[in-house]
Amino acid sequence: MSLNVIDLIKGQLGPALVSQAASQFGESESGISKAIGGLLPAVVGGLANNSDKPGVLDAITNASSSGILGNLIGGASSSPVISNLLTSIFGDKISGIVNAIATYAGISNNSSSSLLNLVTGATVGSIGKYAADNNLDKSGISNLLGEQKGIVSTLLPAGLSLASLNIGDWAKGYRFDNDNDAVRPTPSEEPKIEVTRSMTATGTNPDRNNNEGGGSIWKWLLPLLLLIAAAYFLWKQCDKKQTTTTTTTVDSSASKTDTAATMTPADTSASTATPMAKTDENIDLNGVMLKGYKGGMEDQMITFLKSGNYKNAADDAALKDKWYDFDHVNFKMGSSTELEAGSQGQLDNLVAILKAFPEAKIKIGGYTDKVGNEANNVKLSKARAEFIKAALAKAGVGIQVLEAEGYGSKFAKVDPKASDAERAADRKMSVRFAK
Repeated sequence: MSLNVIDLIKGQLGPALVSQAASQFGESESGISKAIGGLLPAVVGGLANNSDKPGVLDAITNASSSGILGNLIGGASSSPVISNLLTSIFGDKISGIVNAIATYAGISNNSSSSLLNLVTGATVGSIGKYAADNNLDKSGISNLLGEQKGIVSTLLPAGLSLASLNIGDWAKGYRFDNDNDAVRPTPSEEPKIEVTRSMTATGTNPDRNNNEGGGSIWKWLLPLLLLIAAAYFLWKQCDKKQTTTTTTTVDSSASKTDTAATMTPADTSASTATPMAKTDENIDLNGVMLKGYKGGMEDQMITFLKSGNYKNAADDAALKDKWYDFDHVNFKMGSSTELEAGSQGQLDNLVAILKAFPEAKIKIGGYTDKVGNEANNVKLSKARAEFIKAALAKAGVGIQVLEAEGYGSKFAKVDPKASDAERAADRKMSVRFAK
């Protein structure tokens, strides 16, 4: 009986790691466990379907000495080897897999993406260790992976399928059912059979042209049917036009009413206080997709680093005027140690960016509004900046955080008598590149 490598890998993804990942990603343990259950067969299937690729075999062979199994949560999420491997086996399907698992397990896309890297690291690390312990060469690893094709699809948990992960048709099929390809009809055979039957039934009937009565009926019946169809079409168009005109008139009236309403002082005030809604999108970090706003902090920082502007900056003075505001990281009112729900994901994104660009250094800044005692505001903003610095150090990128500074209300712009919603713009955490 061949080895089930999924059983081999599960030893690396036990309750302790699930608990650690749940704490790190801000998710429930049940959600993390459910996501891993869906990702593991998909990753093994991807490797099995590419077991003849030199890059895949190299990644597995080198994994045993990389130490990745000892640092799955920290190391796998930022490893370029893992990122390149995922791109090699899944291509442009990565975001589809991440989205499907996030929906299935009830976790964020950021957590799903991190778990995909983690599970991939555990998989190649475990297989690489097994290969090293049992003296398997690349040919042996390829054969081991090939043996998994018959079982992978059956190990997906209820509610998931290869098709639901958007990889069912990738690389000709994920056909892990052991059917004999020699007797399997190709996708093009069925349409060809249907077309042939259709032509035989209606297009080549020898009795049709010999039936003069039938031919004479069609001479007047076909034009009549066409005329009826044309009349029906014209009637529907007229009816549609009338409906559209009526609707337009109503909408135009409503539009005028809304325009007048927005000119009143009350509506203008409400409009100022309500920010435009933003939607998270995939931000490409060297093949790894982060969830963030288009044009938001992550997008701007990655663009700046890829442009070479950081590398080419002569000194810190050339960088000090450009700050990037966190879109999601917020502290609970009056606290410097408790983040609001949803903040952890963007901190994880910042960690991923710093790990992808290890030469980059940053500085953290904390800010408050103009309300309250300024000395207390400076102290609070400083403590919040230090909290983020400590969190980044805990995540393994502390050496890249040069300083954490609190500025209080020094740069606040909104009048202290303004509404709390308006003053929220001054209460923020920011980051800038530094040297």
